[in-house]
Amino acid sequence: MSLHIYDTSTRAIREFVPVEAGRASIYLCGATVQAPPHIGHIRSGVNFDVLRRWMTRFGYDVMFCRNVTDIDDKIIRVAAAEDVPWFVVAERNQRAFTWAYNTLGCLPPTVEPRATGHVPEMITLMQRLIDGGHAYASGGDVYFNVLSYADRYGSLSNQKVENMRAAADTDDESCKRDPRDFALWKGEKPGEPTWPTPWGPGRPGWHLECSAMATKYLGPTFDIHGGGIDLIFPHHENEIAQSQAAGDGFARFWMHNGMLKIGAEKMSKSLGNSLLIPEMVKKVRPVELRYYLAAPHYRSSIEYSEEALLEAAAAYQRIEGFVTRAAEVIHDVDAHAPLPQAFADALDDDLGTPQALAVVHEVVREGNVALSRGDKEAVARLLAETQNMLDVLGLDPRSPQWRGAGSDLAPVVDALVAVALEQRKAARARKDYEAADAIRDQLAAAGITVEDTPHGPRWELSR
Repeated sequence: MSLHIYDTSTRAIREFVPVEAGRASIYLCGATVQAPPHIGHIRSGVNFDVLRRWMTRFGYDVMFCRNVTDIDDKIIRVAAAEDVPWFVVAERNQRAFTWAYNTLGCLPPTVEPRATGHVPEMITLMQRLIDGGHAYASGGDVYFNVLSYADRYGSLSNQKVENMRAAADTDDESCKRDPRDFALWKGEKPGEPTWPTPWGPGRPGWHLECSAMATKYLGPTFDIHGGGIDLIFPHHENEIAQSQAAGDGFARFWMHNGMLKIGAEKMSKSLGNSLLIPEMVKKVRPVELRYYLAAPHYRSSIEYSEEALLEAAAAYQRIEGFVTRAAEVIHDVDAHAPLPQAFADALDDDLGTPQALAVVHEVVREGNVALSRGDKEAVARLLAETQNMLDVLGLDPRSPQWRGAGSDLAPVVDALVAVALEQRKAARARKDYEAADAIRDQLAAAGITVEDTPHGPRWELSR
């Protein structure tokens, strides 16, 4: 494996060399849970899930930290509008995000810290910054002193301090020494949750949360920090400033995924054009939605259309069709078969999923030709290659995730369907076609489609 990654901070492709040999540490900015997720949110989860799977495939011990911002101005506003406690909004929407990540086949993070559980670490970080002259307390708030870090502030977003606008993250700008200073801690306000600090009660600022959580779980210097391109400024810029000003090396690589747009507008809740995950999986199966989000290069923007979504679903079904037919001929697949070199090269080149999927489709075409010729040796090799590539992408149709009821219940479903199909086979053998059709209808009513093939009946979840 010779992974090369586009690093936003240097604006160049760099070879990935981990801080610690054999280990990879990744911090992904997760959800701010003021609302349920749309596909723009979950795209980030899918992209970095592919990165994690690719690293794991080649032996890295991956520590994957994806945070939850469960206290924020937006959460407080939603709670006030609904007249419910802030934690009700946060908990409800965190569960919605967890369901969405799971539904689209994202592996659970190694650790998933909540901001509200890490206030002590935030207090320690603020004290280090104050002691170093990089932060100050004012009117119950604590601010980062941007001019104390002016020689490096703006390096990630390629801006100069003198050209930056005010941070605009507080109601009373008079508390700041400079309007560009950003809030590390927000002093107590009526009706808002508070935590005690040496500078008075209040709640954390958004940027402070991620620095405290990332360094707690991944150490003062770690490998990769990821998130959407919309987070480069101010969020990630501020994370770098406060972390490095405190003496931490922080992230060595910065990876940012592109936005998902509708009509050339960035996906956002404020535009009212969110495509929520529960609605999307009514249009296509979850695995087809994952294919749609994983197929473009992670740094590209996606212009959403239902036509493009259905085209992606059809493309995945062509792959799935070969795997299904080949598995009826080849029962034991070599899970350790080598990956095609072109596939590995594509992912090593800044996680090039479009080129990697092109290799998958080419192998599938060869596999279909081998099936038509009855060349079982070639089918076995090409099926193994296909499934191993799909496993890296989280798209193997024969994995328990996509076969129906989840990893725990899939064997049970398999067994129950097998019994029903045996009963149907017996009915057909005694020419009791009415009973055979009734069994198929009962399976269809349960969401299971049966297809008769030369190799026997085949079943799948109804589309």
